[in-house]
Amino acid sequence: MKQFHAVNIRLLTTLTLCAFAALLLCARPAPAASAKSYFTAGHSEFHALVNNARKAKYRSNWQKVENIFTDCLKASPNGSYAPKALYYLGRTREELGERSGLKSDFRKAVDYYDRVLARYPDHGWADDCLFRRAEINARRLNMVTQARLDLATIIVDYPKGDMKPKAEASLKQLGKYDWAIAQVSGKSAPKKQTPTAKAAPAGQHTPASPAHLDVVRYTSSDEYTRVVLELDDQVKYRYQVLGPNPAVNRPHRLYIDLEGSRLGRDVTPATTVSDGILRSIRTGQYSQDTTRVVLDFLNMQEYKVFPLQNPYRIVIDVYAPDGQTPVVAAKADPGHKTTANSQYRPPKGSKQMAGSLLEQLGLTVRTIMIDAGHGGKDPGATANGLREKDINLKFAKLLGGKLQAKGFNVVYTRTTDVFIPLEKRTAMANAQKADLFLSIHCNANHSRKISGLETYSLNLAKTDAAVRIAARENAVDPRAISDLQFILTDLMVNSKIKESRDLAQDVQTQTINRVRKAYPLNNKGTREAPFYVLMGAKMPSILVEIGYITNKTEAGRLRSDKYLGHLANGIVDGILAYKSQIERYAMN
Repeated sequence: MKQFHAVNIRLLTTLTLCAFAALLLCARPAPAASAKSYFTAGHSEFHALVNNARKAKYRSNWQKVENIFTDCLKASPNGSYAPKALYYLGRTREELGERSGLKSDFRKAVDYYDRVLARYPDHGWADDCLFRRAEINARRLNMVTQARLDLATIIVDYPKGDMKPKAEASLKQLGKYDWAIAQVSGKSAPKKQTPTAKAAPAGQHTPASPAHLDVVRYTSSDEYTRVVLELDDQVKYRYQVLGPNPAVNRPHRLYIDLEGSRLGRDVTPATTVSDGILRSIRTGQYSQDTTRVVLDFLNMQEYKVFPLQNPYRIVIDVYAPDGQTPVVAAKADPGHKTTANSQYRPPKGSKQMAGSLLEQLGLTVRTIMIDAGHGGKDPGATANGLREKDINLKFAKLLGGKLQAKGFNVVYTRTTDVFIPLEKRTAMANAQKADLFLSIHCNANHSRKISGLETYSLNLAKTDAAVRIAARENAVDPRAISDLQFILTDLMVNSKIKESRDLAQDVQTQTINRVRKAYPLNNKGTREAPFYVLMGAKMPSILVEIGYITNKTEAGRLRSDKYLGHLANGIVDGILAYKSQIERYAMN
């Protein structure tokens, strides 16, 4: 009898398990199922959940749907159902976001739509992805400019698509219709790059003739990191921020997809940074014609992404936000007692109070980085038997010695005849936490009559002469400066624009006054222009053109140690005047 009961219990258990397995099979295809069956099941479950308000409230139900579409993708990663699965993964996350209200869900949805557009730009659902992304950017992520560009892309690039009428209506509602169409049509570059997705004007690359990511380099400190991706040709790119995933120990990530490109032979798959901002830099071939670079953040920080030309490179600046970097506690004044609940405050107007305020404002002037322009394979301007790179280096060392004699800590971008990329020079200053950055150059002009001293700070170019000089120092065609101006409007938000302008004025005025005591010197004034070497600097930064190498008289003087000494003394006077000015400001 006991044996009979045992058999019945085993039979009942077996039947129960079979029934439970059958229910699971009805809800989700077996692992060996085809991509089509997974997609059909996922499609059905998705729409059933959308129409069931009670079940739609639970995150777990949406995750089940997401798992089915993920299985579809795994069953055939490059098959005909892959773009459809990615689209519905985006729709699933979007619907979940509508109920959770979490921006992370909407960002994940955007990521899925991005993947469709990156891998399947000609698919029939590509315009749907653009429209859905635009809706999220406009309504949920407060990125209206990018939404306008996405809608304009539908109108321009998918004129026969079923989303065009909706895109036109939405773009008219958002405003700036003509501007957005003009940007996408290629009449001018977008005025502002956004973190969701960015496409740069570029030549078209096919899998048979891709561009190559040749170099990934970085300059880093605990407060700042600059990552540079150097390619052998211009490409379209897009970037996206992904939220952390604690389940797999993934931090915030920023990925950059380089379309129409492949990894170069010398690029390492992963680089550990561990600088307090970034954990690592990873590279990989995301698809046949797309290279992906991923930055793993230790913490989510402020960042900026922008392209530079000749050679083509994409620059990613990562900053520690104010107030989140370690600060060394100031030593207590031995002449004043303090308690745990009180802080000594120097008398108002005293030098001690000024020093304290300058520290807080980031306006101290202790460390100065001097950049000798050009170098190595880049000679700069050549005329009258002189090479600009040699004069720059000689003068930089002379100036540095005089500044050290005044008590400043001086660091250099180069002290020998070596080539340093322009974007690395400012990065070195940021990493060294320099208080001022001075880039030394000699000028040149087709007219040999032109001579004089001029000092530049970073801003939009306002004259043809400023455009010409910026193009020469940046080693680009002057026509490229107009594109750079759009980029600069975004980069200048946190730059020391006013401080740099004041520094330039002090250096120009004091140098002219000092040199004119011994030599006639044409004062060409202070100007503003978008110089690569000044872009992204966290400190007041200027570029000094110490003379025209193409002018025979001035070239002769630039050979003279005595003349260079007068120039250096004048720049030192200018820096001291600037330092005195900000100290007076702090004491008032």
